[in-house]
Amino acid sequence: MKLQILQENLLKAVSLTSRFTSTRAQLPILGNILLFASKSKLNVSSTNLEISASISIGAKVEKDGEVSIPSRILLELISNLPKETLTLEAQKEQLKISTSSFSSNVLGMNTSDFPKVPSLIHKEKGTLLPTGEFSKALSKVIFASSNDETRPILTGVLFIFEAGVLNLVSTDGFRLSLNKIKIKDSKLKTRFVLPKNILSEVGRVEAEGDILLEVSEKEKQVIFGIGDTVLSSRLLEGEFPDFVKILPKSSVLKMLVDKEDLLRAVKLSAPFARDNANIVKLTINKDQLIIMAEGSSSGSQETKIDVKVESSFAKASEDSEFEIAFSFKFLEDFLGSVDGEEVKMEFSGVDKPGVFTDPTNPDYLHLIMPVKIQE
Repeated sequence: MKLQILQENLLKAVSLTSRFTSTRAQLPILGNILLFASKSKLNVSSTNLEISASISIGAKVEKDGEVSIPSRILLELISNLPKETLTLEAQKEQLKISTSSFSSNVLGMNTSDFPKVPSLIHKEKGTLLPTGEFSKALSKVIFASSNDETRPILTGVLFIFEAGVLNLVSTDGFRLSLNKIKIKDSKLKTRFVLPKNILSEVGRVEAEGDILLEVSEKEKQVIFGIGDTVLSSRLLEGEFPDFVKILPKSSVLKMLVDKEDLLRAVKLSAPFARDNANIVKLTINKDQLIIMAEGSSSGSQETKIDVKVESSFAKASEDSEFEIAFSFKFLEDFLGSVDGEEVKMEFSGVDKPGVFTDPTNPDYLHLIMPVKIQE
């Protein structure tokens, strides 16, 4: 293999694929990146056996071939080279990288040990996803997925395709996010769960035009085509919770509140809430919302906000106040995902999940389980 390529193009490809490698001691080849040159293209790929990446970039190829090189070394070298034309030449299991003033020989591994990575997507089998809408919808659900590896199914996002609509759902057992977007394919009807790490990468890739998604039931994987980049992931196995059952059917209290006012109040509560299991108490009194937090070793605070109450809370409590508590971190995460200037909050009881929505986006719904208030 021998070719010339621009440093900035190679750096972009290596930066992406290096995030898909693995450091498993028993499979050192997974820490490598595969470079495959053919015709006028260089294909750069990597995998950790769960997710994989492949990107095709233009190059002046003098000789076809392939080589497998440690991603850590390759990324560090390419990152520090100037923006000029690089010459790459592979001989057996070594890669020579050179410029007019630099030369390096990097030891690699046998390419026959490198796992097969999807580098193509079949357009006739794929479904088009509108890039902007899909990325935006992902950002509103992915933060609610779990980091607890003991329940792998909750560390991903549920995709539900039906009747020209894609529903994206995530939950960590304490909160739930649901966002839906319209898609062009009205015939596709399937559901699966993808790990959030691949979805974070999909959101990071710069795309011109729609994203192409291909579902392979046989291989139990999903492939994303984004321009010259192909990302793939194994499906998460397990039973995703029946989230429809926990969606409240009615509420006893509805109100509108200014997003920035509420976010400021939540942030002001944080220093004290952290000293008390992250708990903040919300008290609704007529047309006022009071945010309170108290820590045993830090003190206490209280912020009052004017709100627009849309329905009476007399049903929720015999008193004229309604009290409920949440994690301040969960409130902060939700508020950070809202595009509009106001937030709508609905409550059906002190032990029922609060429903949080953005009035400017009817396709977005967020639930947060309350925390029991200690008397």
